[in-house]
Amino acid sequence: MSLEIRAGELLALVGENGAGKSSLMNVLYGLYHPDAGDIVLDGKPVRFKSPRDAIARGIGMVHQHFMLVPTLTVAENVVLGREPSRWGRMDPERACAEVAATCQRFGFQLDPRARVDSLTVGSQQKVEIVKALHRGAKVLILDEPTAVLTPQESEDLFRVARALAAQGHTVVFISHKLREVLSVAERIAVMRRGKLVAEVKAAETSANVLAHLMVGESRTGTSEAEPYHSPTGSVVVSVEGLTARTDDGHPALQGVTLTVHAGEIVGIAGVDGNGQRELAEVLTGLRPMEGGQGTLLGAPLQSLNPAEARRRGVGHIPEDRLKRAVVKGMSVEENVSLGRQDQPPFARGPWLNFAGRRERTRALLAAYDVRPQDPRVAIQGLSGGNQQKVVVARELDTRPKLVVAVQPTRGLDINAVSQVQARLREERALGAGVLLVSLDLEEVLALSDRVYVLFEGRVTGTFTRPEFDEQEMGRRMMGADHG
Repeated sequence: MSLEIRAGELLALVGENGAGKSSLMNVLYGLYHPDAGDIVLDGKPVRFKSPRDAIARGIGMVHQHFMLVPTLTVAENVVLGREPSRWGRMDPERACAEVAATCQRFGFQLDPRARVDSLTVGSQQKVEIVKALHRGAKVLILDEPTAVLTPQESEDLFRVARALAAQGHTVVFISHKLREVLSVAERIAVMRRGKLVAEVKAAETSANVLAHLMVGESRTGTSEAEPYHSPTGSVVVSVEGLTARTDDGHPALQGVTLTVHAGEIVGIAGVDGNGQRELAEVLTGLRPMEGGQGTLLGAPLQSLNPAEARRRGVGHIPEDRLKRAVVKGMSVEENVSLGRQDQPPFARGPWLNFAGRRERTRALLAAYDVRPQDPRVAIQGLSGGNQQKVVVARELDTRPKLVVAVQPTRGLDINAVSQVQARLREERALGAGVLLVSLDLEEVLALSDRVYVLFEGRVTGTFTRPEFDEQEMGRRMMGADHG
């Protein structure tokens, strides 16, 4: 693998899952050590033993999952590990002054004294960027930087990136979002199976060309090509004034009213932490509802548990597959049978049907292109993307009447994303209702017939496909025009 990164440019690094994008950047950041080859920085070979070495040489990385301490202030997070001191103790006033100077230098509007847990996700990301710049980063690596941002926050991030490049900094984007890559990057490097397969100028290419370079096929499933399916089927979910609390007792859902009909996909849009997770857990029996009224597949929503939800016909693709969907120590075929282990073809009478289980698992692995296609391997030996395919295959194999899909394509490459999205459309065509919870607004718009926007546990907007307005949805996701 050989790649040249130039001073003062915006470079995007794209490729399907397992192409080696993050591995390459982790080598550059000192997290991984190369087995062979050289890293040449400013014309001189370097070898980084750790991220500390990379940071010292002007390389910073902002990970998809932020590395911030929520209970500390902006200033405390930025100077963490290199705190200014006075009389042997940290000097908070000097820390605030230094961080304020860094923010002013690079045009960031951040209060150094604000606690990080009081900030929006977009502002938290800015704290991560300021932290890297405060440490002298000249090369800034951003790993999936817009995964949890609203459209407005994403545009704000792009403005920041362009301003940094104008000041001579180099910004590297690792991303799956081809539309965003084309709008922000100057040059795009495409990786496949650990190798560089193409370098193109953003102004001279398109999303379809990039998709073909990445996986050998054009991208499908854009929102423009998706017809509108009006809600004419029977109601499979109806809630009115629904309330629920978080695990620590704080209000999570505050009077949510919505419906899902058979034969439609209903999207839930919102910035992370605004009640989406709790809504999905209420509808799958994982969290009790506190107040309001609701029905699910013709029966009351109150006192629902996961086993009862499954009996009624709910298929659940959870947000955290390792916590909610798979048992790591079990084989793939054992995981495929979970929840149905006492039913054919996984059982014959009171006995497990090992041959039937293996045959059904092989068929699903082939249908969903899971690799390796061996039912006997431990599921923890599969990549995250292939584990997710197993979960989707199992849940949709039950022919559910309601599919609750939470972040179903997170971490998947463009080819796998297209496959999963096609499967959700198939379930709609078969008459199932689909509730899609995704932090990727582009995905919500591409799949949904109707969209509810959540902000602080309340519905702040309802849109049908003919009314979709990305900017207006983004405003509602931030609470604009609400209350």
